[in-house]
Amino acid sequence: MNARRTGKRLLIVLIVLAALLGGLALAGASLWGTYGERISQALGWTTNDYEGEGVGEATITITAGEIGEDIAAALADAGIVKTKQAFYELLLAQDPAVQFMPGLYQLRLEMSSAAALAALQDPANRIEFTAMIPEGRTLTQTLEIVSAGAQIPLEELQAAAANPAQFGLPAGVTSLEGWLYPATYEFEANTTAVDAIAKMVSYQVALLDELGVAPDDRERVLTTASIVEKEAGRAEDFGKVSRVIQNRLDAGMLLQMDSTAQYGFQQHEEGTVWSSDEALADSNPWNTYVNPGLPIGPIANPGRAAVEATLNPEPGDWLYFAAVNLDTRESKFSSTLEQHNQVVAELNEWCIANPGRGC
Repeated sequence: MNARRTGKRLLIVLIVLAALLGGLALAGASLWGTYGERISQALGWTTNDYEGEGVGEATITITAGEIGEDIAAALADAGIVKTKQAFYELLLAQDPAVQFMPGLYQLRLEMSSAAALAALQDPANRIEFTAMIPEGRTLTQTLEIVSAGAQIPLEELQAAAANPAQFGLPAGVTSLEGWLYPATYEFEANTTAVDAIAKMVSYQVALLDELGVAPDDRERVLTTASIVEKEAGRAEDFGKVSRVIQNRLDAGMLLQMDSTAQYGFQQHEEGTVWSSDEALADSNPWNTYVNPGLPIGPIANPGRAAVEATLNPEPGDWLYFAAVNLDTRESKFSSTLEQHNQVVAELNEWCIANPGRGC
């Protein structure tokens, strides 16, 4: 009898021990998934920098007024350097401090920070009279890029943009926001500010013509497409975001898009996924947390894919979405508020584990 009891106790102890070890293993795996990269770097097992001169081709635009941290982030986003931290730390170590000339630069992918810095200091890598406008840039940002690439004084571009009527836009359109088509442009050395803007507007108009968008509907389409461009982390989600916008409008819900609140409150360049309480509550005509329907106009310049998604939303009953990983830009879409709150909690967990990465 005693032997049986002892055997049972031993079995229970072994089961509990196994459960504890299993729990520790799971906890360890979770912690490693969250902090493993930083631990590996601290121990010298991995590095946050690439080695060598890189592969393939990549471009980056440096605009007037950008600081080293801005350039480091742009290099990392473009896949030129591995992390912005590695490049920025190298930049801070330079004596005298490095001065960058605005313009478009031809570099390579996966360059070491040292190689990227050397390339940016080599005038031979600067492409003259060329401007690469990425999708989702605002009017202000686009003019800065054109000024840097085409070597047209920014003040002249701003003055030309202040008179949008001269570019043949539909009646009632009072801003060029949304009307400058994202593309790579080559300009002549004597291109004027008006000519440069007219060229970009003509490309956007040509796209709308191709897609059969009537002039009276173009501002609405570009407004929606600009939200799609800013809200969707990946092109594959454009159609879903477009559907969420349409579903919320059809249901009479506020759109509640952070991109519109940030734009209207001039917080859109701060690089964070969260909006301030002040931005969310402000009554400006772009803030869809306060005002029903679409904002008063576009919040950025959308590209072809965003415009096409606006015209052809993906079928679905989604009413909500949120990013869950700002590195991969993955978003999850929900049809109920309960599901959405779970997604937001997932984003919060990611942000806690990845400070300084856009949260």
